[in-house]
Amino acid sequence: MRKIKKIHKAISAPIDDLVTYRALPTNSVEYIDPFLFLNHHGPQVYKPGNRGLPFGPHPHRGFETLTFILDGDITHQDTGGGRDVIQAGGVQWMTAGRGLIHAEVSSEKFKQEGGPLEILQLWFNLPAKYKMTAPKYIGLQKDKIPVVTEDAGKVKAHVISGSWRDTKGPIPSLSDIHMASITLQQGGRFTAQVPAARNIFFYVVRGSVKVNGETAAKLHLVEFANEGDEVQVEALEDSYILFGHAQPFNEPVVAHGPFVMNTEEEIQQAFQDYQQGKMGRWESWD
Repeated sequence: MRKIKKIHKAISAPIDDLVTYRALPTNSVEYIDPFLFLNHHGPQVYKPGNRGLPFGPHPHRGFETLTFILDGDITHQDTGGGRDVIQAGGVQWMTAGRGLIHAEVSSEKFKQEGGPLEILQLWFNLPAKYKMTAPKYIGLQKDKIPVVTEDAGKVKAHVISGSWRDTKGPIPSLSDIHMASITLQQGGRFTAQVPAARNIFFYVVRGSVKVNGETAAKLHLVEFANEGDEVQVEALEDSYILFGHAQPFNEPVVAHGPFVMNTEEEIQQAFQDYQQGKMGRWESWD
């Protein structure tokens, strides 16, 4: 079995009135190459007449984002031409590449009516050769994400990128990142084989699981060593996890706010390019 290095608890990091837990980076784990950042927003219930999500227009360069909408919704717009509203159960994958400006806010309907909200955003690094690739955005509603059922229906893997068993995810990954969200009923089990050289991303969103003999509860990130290739998971209660893996890039990571590059000089260039409008100019929601 794959050896577990450490289990890290996400830290509380609220943003305005948005309940937020950050699993990456924290004082105990900086990143798991190429997985850079994870914010877990909610769960919480918004009252009618709320302001919704606070993520107005802001730039990005040098990495990709994957957003999971468990409850609530997200209205997305970016200077690359991407625009839609993704409902609960859907995902958004954005390749910032050489740079764009985007906003992620709640729909007018959600702001008027309120309701439950729980959203997670995961950042993947891009290798140096793809840092300046063209921006791209893909939004998928729940019914566009294939589901693989195991253990007599107790385990359901929602395949996003890469593959799960013989099912391929609908989003192509520049860096061969495999990602799935997995729901497990109490007692549900699955086993996955991941080559030892690849880094695993494993975060417990809800519930509690036993993974390779150790217990990981909600709001915990499991960091694996690169020893062994089998991951055995059993749900101790109804649970929801994010599970992925990728080959590490082993490149320098220099991050400053919304930009992730390989050198300080590239970070300074990113700020200059943003200020000069090279990542697009934000008009308005129309």
